[in-house]
Amino acid sequence: MNIRDETVLRELNLYPLWVRRGVPAEADVASLPAAHAETSQPALPVAEQPMLRQQTEPPPASTLNWTDLKRVVRDCSACKLRSGCTQTVFGVGDEKAEWLFVGEGPGADEDAQGEPFVGQAGKLLDNMLAALRLKRGDKVYIANIVKCRPPNNRTPEPDEIATCMPYLQQQIELIKPKLIVALGKTAATSLLGRDATLGSLRGTVHDYHGTPLIVTYHPAYLLRSPAEKAKAWQDLCFARQRMLP
Repeated sequence: MNIRDETVLRELNLYPLWVRRGVPAEADVASLPAAHAETSQPALPVAEQPMLRQQTEPPPASTLNWTDLKRVVRDCSACKLRSGCTQTVFGVGDEKAEWLFVGEGPGADEDAQGEPFVGQAGKLLDNMLAALRLKRGDKVYIANIVKCRPPNNRTPEPDEIATCMPYLQQQIELIKPKLIVALGKTAATSLLGRDATLGSLRGTVHDYHGTPLIVTYHPAYLLRSPAEKAKAWQDLCFARQRMLP
C-alpha cells in the first residue's frame, strides 16, 4: 500500500486495513460479504413523468444533444427552485463515463460554483472515488436528481423531482454508463421510481432501464454519521466487483 492509499483509507475511517494472512489485499476486498440477489425494478419511463412547463416550452429533453441540453438546463425556470438559487448545476465529468454517481441536489457551495459535490461532501466523494482507483472526470460523471439548490438544502419535493428528472434521464441516455451509483435515498428512490428505505436498497444490483444501479449513502450523511463509512466502503467494494470483467 502506498502513502496515497493509506491517506484515502484514513479519510474513510478504514485504516488500518486488515488483510487475511497469505491473501493479497485485492482478494480480501473481493471477499467482503453481501447478499447480492439481483432484482429488476425499472424506473418510471419518461412518458409517465409530468411534462415540463416553462414560459417558453423547451424541446423534449430526450431529443437534445449535450450542447442543447446544457443550454436548456441553464435557462430552465420550469419549477419554483430556480427562483431561489444562483444558477443551475448541470453535472460534471467524462461524458462517456463508465461510472455515473447521482446525488440529491446542489448545496450552497455547489450553487455558488456551478459544479456538483465541491464542498466537504465533495471532498469525501473524491476520497471515495480514490478508494476505487477512480477520479473525478476520468471515466466518472457526477450529477444530481435536481439541478437547482432547494431552499435551506431541504429534500426536493416530488413535483420538483418530476420536473427535473427528464434532464437527468437524457444525461444517462447520452453517457450510457456501465454502472449507476445512487448516493442516498432521494437519488435511489427517484431513479427506481418507488419508495423504500435505504437499508433495503443497499447490497443489491437494481435495474435502471437496462443499466445496473447500486445504492449507497450520500457523502453528506456520512459526514454526519461517520460510523456508517464502513458500510459505504462495503457498498463501494460491491460496486467494484460488479464492474470487474
